[in-house]
Amino acid sequence: MSNSSSVTEFLLLAFADTRELQLLHFVLFLGIYVAALLGNGLILTTVACDHRLNTTMYFLLFNLAVLDLGSISTTVPKAMANSLWDNRVISYEACAAQLFLFDFLVLAEYCLLTIMAYDRYVAICKPLHYGSLLGSRACGQMAAAAWGSGFLNAVLHTANTFSLPLCHGNAVEQFFCEIPQILKLSCSDAYLREVGALVFSIFLAFACFVFIVVSYVQIFRAVLRMPSEQGPHKAFSMCLPHLAMVSLFVSTAIFAYLKPPSISSPSLDLVVSLLYSVVPAAVNPLIYSMRNQELKHAVRKLFPYMLLKHP
Repeated sequence: MSNSSSVTEFLLLAFADTRELQLLHFVLFLGIYVAALLGNGLILTTVACDHRLNTTMYFLLFNLAVLDLGSISTTVPKAMANSLWDNRVISYEACAAQLFLFDFLVLAEYCLLTIMAYDRYVAICKPLHYGSLLGSRACGQMAAAAWGSGFLNAVLHTANTFSLPLCHGNAVEQFFCEIPQILKLSCSDAYLREVGALVFSIFLAFACFVFIVVSYVQIFRAVLRMPSEQGPHKAFSMCLPHLAMVSLFVSTAIFAYLKPPSISSPSLDLVVSLLYSVVPAAVNPLIYSMRNQELKHAVRKLFPYMLLKHP
């Protein structure tokens, strides 16, 4: 019987047994990764270079793009390399680092999405108090709190998870190191301590989700009272995609971490993990910028040749 001290490496989930399917998975991941790099990189470049975008909303969007790039870069490049080189191995230290970084960046992003919902609520429902409630100092403090919360959460869960003895082999049934999959390898009742910490974290995440939903409900109520017909349409077209993406992120993450073992399977775990670990980073640039005319104008100004393609 082995334990964590004798486990020096883990075996990640293999996407396919045949070489052709492995290369297909590599190409698919490469396409998603490039899309995420281009979309988030464009947001970062535009916000950093255009001084007119030096506002709270774009500061938060800048932070979101950084977190999206970090989270997808933590998992996808390793999965691409595994498919390309037909190699499932990840070292114990690299697995711990991957789990830490992913938890850190994902929770920080979720906290940031909560702040962004609050920002939209104040801007639409309490515009006269926007400067006092969400000034540059307050915005910086909230962003720092989001990053700090993610860091502390990751330290707690990584330390708890990798302090457990492991006696069920070293095969991780996922394409990256994830807490539920590492816990499956534990042979100690001490894993209940980490499960308790997970439940507490998920409870906080659900509370944030309720806050986000309430914020958007208040926004919808406010815009429906506007006399203009374009106001409600614009608000719904902007807020509903945001709410849909947050709902997808929260529901799949909660399902992945709290689902009963009886319904667990490698294929189901893979699909669910893709929905909350890969899809948001690639889709968020579209969701949070496709309706933003100010950002589109800044992009066209930054890259003049785009005027010819998008008059």
